[in-house]
Amino acid sequence: MSRRLAAFIALAAVIAAGLAVHRLLPDSVASDVAGDALYAVAAYTGLVLLLPRAPRPVLAAAAAVWCVAVELLQLTGLPIALAERMPVAALVLGSGFGARDLVVYVLAVASALGVDGGVWQRIRRRPRSG
Repeated sequence: MSRRLAAFIALAAVIAAGLAVHRLLPDSVASDVAGDALYAVAAYTGLVLLLPRAPRPVLAAAAAVWCVAVELLQLTGLPIALAERMPVAALVLGSGFGARDLVVYVLAVASALGVDGGVWQRIRRRPRSG
């Protein structure tokens, strides 16, 4: 299995999980943290999908920077204004700044980096049939 295909499958699963958290769970600290973590993992996995040959630490840094930038953008009120016109924007840009979110993003991206490294090593070691 190629890294790009693995990333595509993982991204689809992460997006599905994120939408399930958003739609099915009541608003709480736990669902907020879960949603933030899934958002960060989706950012990392999306970058793997787009740039499968890029070094994992570079992808992790880019995903973390993206997440932090989006969170800081929430301080401007722009995401709320966009979400009023196009509600789906709230799923990508959020709605309100939370310092805790910054910590969750960094930890989730670090976790995704670790999982990616471990999974990719297993995929590369697996003998190919044929």
